[in-house]
Amino acid sequence: MGEHILIIGGGQSAVQLADSLRSEGFAGKLTLISQDTELPYQRPPLSKDFMAEGAAPELLPLRAESFYEQQDIDLIRATRVEMVDPRARIVHLHDGRQLGYDKLVFATGARNRPLPCPGGDLEGVHGLRDAADAHALHAALPGARRVVVIGAGFIGLEFAAAARARGIEVTVLEFAPRPMGRAVSAPLSGWFTKAHLAAGIQLRLEEGVAEIAEHSGGLQVLSSTGNSYLADLVVYGVGVLPNAELAEAAGVPVDNGITVDEQLRTGLEGIYALGDCANFPSVHCGSSIRLESVQNATDQARTLARILTGQPQPYRMLPWFWSTQGSIRLQIAGLAAPGDEPVVLGDLSSGRFSIALLREGVLVAVESVNRPADHIAARKLLSGGQRITADRLEGITSLKELSAPMAPVA
Repeated sequence: MGEHILIIGGGQSAVQLADSLRSEGFAGKLTLISQDTELPYQRPPLSKDFMAEGAAPELLPLRAESFYEQQDIDLIRATRVEMVDPRARIVHLHDGRQLGYDKLVFATGARNRPLPCPGGDLEGVHGLRDAADAHALHAALPGARRVVVIGAGFIGLEFAAAARARGIEVTVLEFAPRPMGRAVSAPLSGWFTKAHLAAGIQLRLEEGVAEIAEHSGGLQVLSSTGNSYLADLVVYGVGVLPNAELAEAAGVPVDNGITVDEQLRTGLEGIYALGDCANFPSVHCGSSIRLESVQNATDQARTLARILTGQPQPYRMLPWFWSTQGSIRLQIAGLAAPGDEPVVLGDLSSGRFSIALLREGVLVAVESVNRPADHIAARKLLSGGQRITADRLEGITSLKELSAPMAPVA
């Protein structure tokens, strides 16, 4: 019968792994178990396209339904794995079925961190993580005049910009001193603050949420500074939690996600993890990290497919990210740290620029706003073994100007 690889999850990393395993020549049994009733779908459009006026758009499938049959992939939907028995190499499903496996992959993703305040579970308070969340918000927006967004991360600001484009009054509460503070440099945070304020979004920094209460048919949000905001609906994005409980119950080591090595192996023989749920050693930040991005999910899946088909290799792909907030397209290549030195390339006032981030005088990351060519150049430079020092950036306004051959990193 051949080897059986069983994948728990129905998101980007799970589907890409199944696809890549077949592309790499895996001819054994392949099973993918998803809790969702829908065909596995793309999540990035949920905070943007789904919030536009008009009929809710169709979910964009990661692969056509015919793909699974053509590739002989057993996609089991609307099914929850209750327990994993690593000794017997069996998974127990919620409907009483048991499935054996030879190798098991956790691609269980992450879920919204709940609001840590009274009233976080009231009707009209929404997270935004999956299709059900997006459909609920799309249905609620036509009747909303005032929206409060809690959290100025990527998802919160993407939704805020989409709601503001519909003419809705939007207030964003952010406990930190700047928006997207964990993800971008201080100069870029400052630029986005001005851009969203100019668009009419009320951005309240260093102001978190203390309580949400019902008020006159709507909601009242009490902030950590004592201010009060009325809202027809509240949307929150205060981070995510990795779905690692199933793995932990099976005895798999867990620490801010499922702990894996550079080949995405857990501490138990024959069990692997990847995507949003996996905490892996990163050569780009010098420590273990858990990344939530399409790139990381996709590249880890391709790497793991090669590992599982007898081509062992470490996962070392360059991280990159994007966020579309209204008319602003942000793209990031590499991983920055709080102490990195920012160098602006171009004119901030033009709305098209990049910020190079240097660590000990060497380029480690690039943030690009409405400059896709710079982003592509940054990815090539950072992943191609080039050592870009501060002197190479002097006098240039775009990374495209760095066209001369450069010496590889020693």
